Amino acid sequence: MQAFTFHNPTKIVFGPGTIARVGEEARPLGSRALLVYGRSSIRESGILERLLGQLRRQGIDVIEHGGVRPNPLLSHAREGVRLSCREKVDFVLAAGGGSVIDESKAIAAGVMTRGNCGTFFAAKQ
Repeated sequence: MQAFTFHNPTKIVFGPGTIARVGEEARPLGSRALLVYGRSSIRESGILERLLGQLRRQGIDVIEHGGVRPNPLLSHAREGVRLSCREKVDFVLAAGGGSVIDESKAIAAGVMTRGNCGTFFAAKQ
């Protein structure tokens, strides 16, 4: 076995009033964010516009990566990696539940390793 260091800084902010805090929570992470979210409900509920407003008030440029499905697709995560690299984002922000969080982690891992995020997953034989 080879020696290694694993550092996994993930912060989850959840509950009432968190949308109003998202900009100030995100600001120390950088000025360009990949905002990962699901399909239509975030837009229809008005949450997406509120999030975008909070982030932009803090001077954060937002690149949107919506369309995460339940049981996220690796192809969609790979699109997020390519988008993040092309747009030179500083951080990935997940706005949603488990599937959105899972895909966001895969995107961040893919960007940071400059590789194919698919190498972190094994398919059942």
